[in-house]
Amino acid sequence: MQDFKYSFIVTGIGLLIALFWGGWPAVAIVAILAVLEVSLSFDNAVVNAGVLKNMDDIWKHRFLTWGMLIAVLGMRLIFPVVIVALAADLGMFKVAYMAVADPELYSSFLTSAHIQISAFGGTFLLLVFLYFIFDHEKEVMWLEKLEKKLLKIGKLDSAEVIIALAALLIMQSFLPQEEKLSALLAGLGGIVLYVLITSIELLEEDTGKKVTGKMLKRSGVMAFVYLEVLDASFSFDGVIGAFAITKDVVIIMIGLAIGAMFVRSLTIFLVNKGTLDDYIFLEHGAHYAIGALATIMLLSMVIHVSEIITGLVGVTFIGLSIYSSIQYRKKEAELEE
Repeated sequence: MQDFKYSFIVTGIGLLIALFWGGWPAVAIVAILAVLEVSLSFDNAVVNAGVLKNMDDIWKHRFLTWGMLIAVLGMRLIFPVVIVALAADLGMFKVAYMAVADPELYSSFLTSAHIQISAFGGTFLLLVFLYFIFDHEKEVMWLEKLEKKLLKIGKLDSAEVIIALAALLIMQSFLPQEEKLSALLAGLGGIVLYVLITSIELLEEDTGKKVTGKMLKRSGVMAFVYLEVLDASFSFDGVIGAFAITKDVVIIMIGLAIGAMFVRSLTIFLVNKGTLDDYIFLEHGAHYAIGALATIMLLSMVIHVSEIITGLVGVTFIGLSIYSSIQYRKKEAELEE
């Protein structure tokens, strides 16, 4: 329970604020939003743990402190305001006031930016999934037959980028003419950002030892940036979906903040307990869930997809990967006997 200590503290404070703000109905809505956030972001916690376990201690601490503030205040409070400010061509302070004084209008502006948000988040998350699937250094395969076939596709230079760009262009072709350019630019932004993070040139240390982009990404500032953008991509749908439950911005922020805290605590728990080593296919399940979320986000540019479906798909992949991991451990134990 030590890993979840601060999450329970934040939960207690948040529920008290909700009680004073809107009574017991507000407390109930906060609880629903927190559960929704955790269910949508569990796979995010697993992927975070996979990167975090290889980070150096300094950046690991920064992710768990600065990163927490960015996740709660930045991605779930300030960033939606920035999106609405850009979409409505208004000042930040005007939008912040609108969020409190006229949440219906604020919600409509935020929802109107859904296509661009989905294009950016969908392409970024799709590349996260494809990068994992096409990684020839992986020592373990979950869906072996499928993954071996996908590895063949991954031999093509820049296969991840080609597939993500093709998916973006296909979905963009179904949009109204006035939405096409903004969706394309947003999607390209997700692709460019991912490529910048993961394609750092080889660096030379003072010792002459070469450090690959992958090593740097996992050890320092690029790992931090990577995890924060990943968290942002997950938080987009949660913020927009929350307005389907309530238009009260204060309640939304409290609920999502509690959920974000538990996702961070879950990340710490997975690292400290070595869960990814014990459940060998869990990281695979999380990445398949991310691939499914990316697909849903790209599809949602054209059609509405319920957040319930998104959550269920993610939970299903995670559950199946845990079951497969348990079966794998049983078989290994039988062979050792």
